[in-house]
Amino acid sequence: MLLYNVTIKIEEHAKTSWLKWMQETHIPAMLATGKFVHARMCRVLLAEETDGITYAVQYLTPSREMLEKYYEEDANHLRTAAHEQFPDMFVAFRTELEVIGEQSLLG
Repeated sequence: MLLYNVTIKIEEHAKTSWLKWMQETHIPAMLATGKFVHARMCRVLLAEETDGITYAVQYLTPSREMLEKYYEEDANHLRTAAHEQFPDMFVAFRTELEVIGEQSLLG
């Protein structure tokens, strides 16, 4: 399993509409590609918030091949949609994380 992590710093004035768009449009569109099995959105608490508020959105994918298919088939138009919806209001960087294991006290 891999986590595709997108860290986004969004301008304060766009935060409310961006969060709504992410939760109602973008994240469902990412999951609808069929390349991801789970998504989680978090606010980064230790980030400096002088230029905006930082969030991390993590998408779980079963394999490197599925992530590569996402890059080839879906990434460009989904990223373009974000920039069209919120032009010059955010910066993003992406990381790939290999899931080594998980433990939980939750069922």
